Amino acid sequence: MFKKIMMLTVVIIGIQSNVALANINVFTCEPEWNALVKELGGNKVDSFSATNGLQDPHHIQARPGLISKMRKADLLVCSGAGLEVGWLPVLLRRASNPKLAVNQPGYFFAADYVKLLGIPKEIDRSQGDVHAAGNPHIQTSPKNIALVAKALVKRMKKIDPENAGYYQQNTDNFLKRWKQSMRKWKKQLKPFKGATFVVQHDSWDYLMDFAHFEQVATIEEKPGIPPSSGHLSNLLKQLKGNPADIIIHAGYQDKRASEWLSGRSGIKAVTLPFTVGGDDKAQDLFSLYDETFSVLTKALTH
Repeated sequence: MFKKIMMLTVVIIGIQSNVALANINVFTCEPEWNALVKELGGNKVDSFSATNGLQDPHHIQARPGLISKMRKADLLVCSGAGLEVGWLPVLLRRASNPKLAVNQPGYFFAADYVKLLGIPKEIDRSQGDVHAAGNPHIQTSPKNIALVAKALVKRMKKIDPENAGYYQQNTDNFLKRWKQSMRKWKKQLKPFKGATFVVQHDSWDYLMDFAHFEQVATIEEKPGIPPSSGHLSNLLKQLKGNPADIIIHAGYQDKRASEWLSGRSGIKAVTLPFTVGGDDKAQDLFSLYDETFSVLTKALTH
């Protein structure tokens, strides 16, 4: 009994020590930013993601548990560009955390630090889930991760200046490894430059840009709205005349439309993780892209 009590005491002390090391409490909206915060912050941060890799980040309920997490946060890290417009403002209003107010150091949108693609020429809500600022899914290019990391570490150092050196050292180490991986990924993708893609949802602009791929069709007739049978039939006719190389959809998406189109067109359909946790192999930022590009190159090779 005495040994059990001592062991329990040691565990509790260990937990308390770990908590004490966390100087910044971070609320992230998506798993990719949770993973990045952990890379840069190490044991000085306590980071939480409001969504997981198998959830659609457009549509999340503002649950009481999320409000509680947000009230305790020192830093909010989200994609921005309208991705979370359906639920984040509700959380911010209910949490009423002054640290996360607009223009405060604790308010950080990753999309503010990259060049946005897919900016619509005109805004019409009848056209579906259109993002006025541009495509918010910036994490589909590893190039953007590096840009966000450089901006995010500045914010972390401002919130916790006493550990600025620690955050910068972690970031420098991360960016060094990231640069090496970027060279590897570009070399891996180079033979497939110009490959043509059908996508389920307009999520992949940044992947297309990074890999020099071409998106030739979208399964959703309107963003965020399931395709009609008529649209799928027209798309099938288009692809029979001008076949694409591959059909892709994200791990969180319903793949029935992709599989229907694949079965009738003969074009291979594959599932990509889209974010950290999107499949069993994509467990951090490095393995996210390793898995994504491995799936693509295998599909394009065969």
